[in-house]
Amino acid sequence: MSRQAVLGVENASFFYGSNRVFENVTFQLDDARTALVGDNGAGKSTLLKCLLGELELNSGKIVKSRGLKIGYVPQEAPAHLLDQPLRRVLEQALTLDDGSEDWKVDVLLDEVGLSYDDAERPFSALSGGWRRLMLIAAAMRLSEPDLLILDEPTNHLDLSNINTLETWLAEDARLPMLVVSHDRAFLQRATTRTLFLRADGAHSFNAPFVAAREALLERDAADAARRQLEAKEIERLQKVVARYKVWGIKNDKFDKRAKATEKRIERIEAERTEAYAARERRLELHDGEIDAKVALRIHDHVVRVPDGSRDLFRIDRLSVAAGDKIALLGVNGAGKSTLLSALAQAFDPEIEHYDGQAPIRFNPQARLVYFDQRLADLPLKSSLIDYLTSAEGATEREANALLAKAGFAYVRIKGPIADLSHGERARLAFLRMQLAKPNLYLLDEPTNHLDIEGQEALEAQLEASDVACLFVSHDRYFTRSAATRFLEIRKGRLIEVEDPEAFFAAQ
Repeated sequence: MSRQAVLGVENASFFYGSNRVFENVTFQLDDARTALVGDNGAGKSTLLKCLLGELELNSGKIVKSRGLKIGYVPQEAPAHLLDQPLRRVLEQALTLDDGSEDWKVDVLLDEVGLSYDDAERPFSALSGGWRRLMLIAAAMRLSEPDLLILDEPTNHLDLSNINTLETWLAEDARLPMLVVSHDRAFLQRATTRTLFLRADGAHSFNAPFVAAREALLERDAADAARRQLEAKEIERLQKVVARYKVWGIKNDKFDKRAKATEKRIERIEAERTEAYAARERRLELHDGEIDAKVALRIHDHVVRVPDGSRDLFRIDRLSVAAGDKIALLGVNGAGKSTLLSALAQAFDPEIEHYDGQAPIRFNPQARLVYFDQRLADLPLKSSLIDYLTSAEGATEREANALLAKAGFAYVRIKGPIADLSHGERARLAFLRMQLAKPNLYLLDEPTNHLDIEGQEALEAQLEASDVACLFVSHDRYFTRSAATRFLEIRKGRLIEVEDPEAFFAAQ
């Protein structure tokens, strides 16, 4: 970042009504690539909007150099771009609008392998991953910003496009960035500084995510230990004061010592170490049992595109055992999500016994839930409590308890789902699935919006439970940690591989 390029906040606070989003946040970006990390609902996207001038702080101020040009890519593609041709979307990002730089668009399209016909298609016709990559390319490579802000850049990207993005970042290492992401592998590879946004403010470390998080946890532990020692010292001095007051009945000098000791206690209390205590936010899976070794069998089944016009791949034979955690690997468009969707549609809880000759056969005791990465089934106008209690057999008391464990404040549970962040919506969807008491999970990009704490909780839950699970994830860290089996779509077949490393390396 040049000497004139300054962006940051001083004592910044933002509230929605009486609900605090963040408070007393201070930081200034430097020429590093900074990761902004925080829990779901911590206010990361809101903070970005304040930095961009889209929202106004309740208190504090934005520190920004005059004429600073910021490139910004939000989580979702702006609606006004969807009907425009891809070429026009890219041309709008160029620094000159006289046509003299249009060649840069052609170079970019050629580099990523998109044809002239692709460039003339509506932006909405592209997959979510390609729309995202093109918006990042427009902001980063065509608009020539002084500073780039990316909000969840790897969401919807497959591994190949994540690698493309990382290559671009490596080629243009001088461009300062502020990156909001929960993708641990991406943060570790792409950023050099980490900023944690929490209820007690912002905490900056000049280190990539893994080392920065370890340093933060060590500091939290040291603060907690120091605060405990201070509490013990206060307790000891209070006992001393009590003794002095008893002795002071017969000797006035002990009254003076008691008052002096009380002042000492006041000084310690005034300077007490602030120890951070994270609010409890559990993400739990129902550990449903199944009285059989196999939860699902598939044989001689062809997976087709939704309209049935084209075959994607064939499954010769697949058995999913209770306790299997299966990662589905394949390039973008291979049919991973299509398979999960087809399995969800094939499951009918009203049928107790399935046709033994059918290509897809569920165990009669299977209770299946499906996590859709788009969260399309969430009724955004409904309240959190109404959504959970609409599950069969769910009571308001049970729903309230689950929401409290997941960290949803009581004042919010009767508000609309639309008010939640994307990460909070994902957590709510997992709560609803838990109420269904499943023993077979189909998870399509489950970590897309979950914060890092939520991802780790999901990994731990999958490891500890006996549920069966098939999942699709572009998150390399999650895939390595959560899966016990790996299936790859390769040359029109679904084949089992020993690990995902060869697939990752080939992308």
